[in-house]
Amino acid sequence: MATGENTEGLRKIIDLTRMGSVVVLSLHFYHSGYPFFKKWGIYHDIGDRLLSSLEETGLFGSLFFTKAIALGCLLISLLGAKGKKKENSNLKYLLSGFVLCLSACLFSHLGFVDGIQLPTPFLIYVVFTGIAYLAALAFGTRISRVLLVKDRKDVFNHLNETFPQEERKLLNEYSINLPARYRLKNKVRNSWINIINPFRALLVAGTPGSGKSYFVIRHVISQHLQKGFSMFIYDYKYDDLSIIAYNHLLKNLGAYKVAPKFYTINFDRLSHSHRCNPLEPETMVDITDASEAARTIMMGLNREWIKKQGDFFVESPINFLTAVIWFLKKHQRGKFCSLPHVIELMQVDYEKLFTVMRTEPEIEALINPFVSAFEKGAKDQLEGQIASAKITMARLSSPQLYYVLSKSEFTLDINNPKQPKILCVGNNPQKQQVYGAVLSLYISRITKLVNQKGKLKSSLIFDEYPTIYFNGMDNLIATARSNKVATCLGIQDYSQLKKDYGREQAEVIMNTVGNFISGQVLGDTAKQLSERFGKIMQERSSISINSNDTSISKSRQLDMAVPASTISSLSSGEFVGMVADNPDQRIHHKMFHAEIINDHKTLTEEAKGFKPIPKVRDLATSEVEENYRQVKKEVQEIIKVEMNRIYDTPSLKHLLVGKR
Repeated sequence: MATGENTEGLRKIIDLTRMGSVVVLSLHFYHSGYPFFKKWGIYHDIGDRLLSSLEETGLFGSLFFTKAIALGCLLISLLGAKGKKKENSNLKYLLSGFVLCLSACLFSHLGFVDGIQLPTPFLIYVVFTGIAYLAALAFGTRISRVLLVKDRKDVFNHLNETFPQEERKLLNEYSINLPARYRLKNKVRNSWINIINPFRALLVAGTPGSGKSYFVIRHVISQHLQKGFSMFIYDYKYDDLSIIAYNHLLKNLGAYKVAPKFYTINFDRLSHSHRCNPLEPETMVDITDASEAARTIMMGLNREWIKKQGDFFVESPINFLTAVIWFLKKHQRGKFCSLPHVIELMQVDYEKLFTVMRTEPEIEALINPFVSAFEKGAKDQLEGQIASAKITMARLSSPQLYYVLSKSEFTLDINNPKQPKILCVGNNPQKQQVYGAVLSLYISRITKLVNQKGKLKSSLIFDEYPTIYFNGMDNLIATARSNKVATCLGIQDYSQLKKDYGREQAEVIMNTVGNFISGQVLGDTAKQLSERFGKIMQERSSISINSNDTSISKSRQLDMAVPASTISSLSSGEFVGMVADNPDQRIHHKMFHAEIINDHKTLTEEAKGFKPIPKVRDLATSEVEENYRQVKKEVQEIIKVEMNRIYDTPSLKHLLVGKR
């Protein structure tokens, strides 16, 4: 009807065909009930001669054949029917009504016997056949009004947002492989999340309860231990991850050429903690190492300073702390170079402290501004420069911290091929600001030592990464790949990272990682991820209904593969993300939106069989207190010896502060 031909002419042809169908059916009734029509006086000689001529053509040879001719003409006429589309037109009910009428017609036909003397069966046959014909006519005219639109029940467009994902399990000596399942249109298919290059870093994001640790991080730990990695784990809620690492290490000792040793650092349970001095003098080559350590500690204790780096009253305390650390590094070849000694030395009176520190020429440039302010009586300025450092560091003054930090039972080069280590450091959510600053210092020293050539492959895992401060994470991710250092960062949300590290650092970290796995996240994080995943081709259909006509338009257009609203409503265990590949091991479908499959029963049974982390030593409270007093005594001894040496050496008298 919309081909540009003569519409009126086509309509006349359709009407003529339909009229022919009615005529054939009427002649069929007349021929079948001719005795009754003749008895009723409804006949004519001309009609009888015409009926005889048509009978010779075989038109009335079979009841079914005659009705088939009538129905065929009707169907031909219905091909050109055009009705207004309706949303509530139901094809199922129309079809069922048509079938019922045909069935009634069939039964009435079976009851009609040619030559019967009673007209009632014939009249029943005519009525039911007529009803069937009208039902076919109604069905044909209404079928053109039915709207056939697929997936009208998919309110949230989930089926359109599905896309092919990687179904191969891609293995290599470094890979992490997570089994998953995903939906492609109406089918659920099995897939694999293949992190074949963990050295390009892995960022795991998700709100609390989304399953970061249970579905992802625990598998990073177990699979890397199976492949012989040395490992560092920052366990925010000790010992959730540490006990997993310990038991999987026991199972996989055969994966290592040299069996690694397991170490833990835990300030709450000293009997289960090893001792380690993060300021070990052998690991600090020059004063820049001391400066980096000082910055890490101060930023860890004063997180708001991260956004104020470069300010006078931020850089001054850092320079002062750097001078103290480097002085102890140089004094007696670093015999007393530890964080507890640094804390105690900072509490010494300015007059003695400045005098003693001036004996070390390398820190003269750092200490002179403070000496000058002291000698000129600018005590307010001096307090502003130093007091913030002293007060902040005093928060670390506790017997427990001093005990762990004052002596080394192992070195921090965890990927030393001759002495590989698995090191787990534990934080406490209730004391995270104090503990986090010290643990940040460990992390700063470890990352500097592992990022060297010729070392064992290593895996650095940070659960709840924003709770600690490490300034060089972007540099570690960018440069450690060639040294086989795999980094895994667990965060809750981009806003959390931005709050603790500042917008610039947060953006650099988010944009540097090559592998990204995210559970449910909200707000800006969901928007960023949605944009990172990009768009896919999706089908669209629209329906326009007005008083005269109804139109349906279908199209294909690019739309978000995983909208922000979908990411914000992910269930626990359901993740979206993108992985990186290698030149020799390509992944065509890097993007995924799948549910990671965990064997919950097996993992539960495995956890029940875990061996507890063994005790390191039996420790009495008196030993901890004695170590605390010993550190204070040693610092006082340093001041006493150095002051006596200055008084006894005339050439050093010029170093005295406040007594000239």
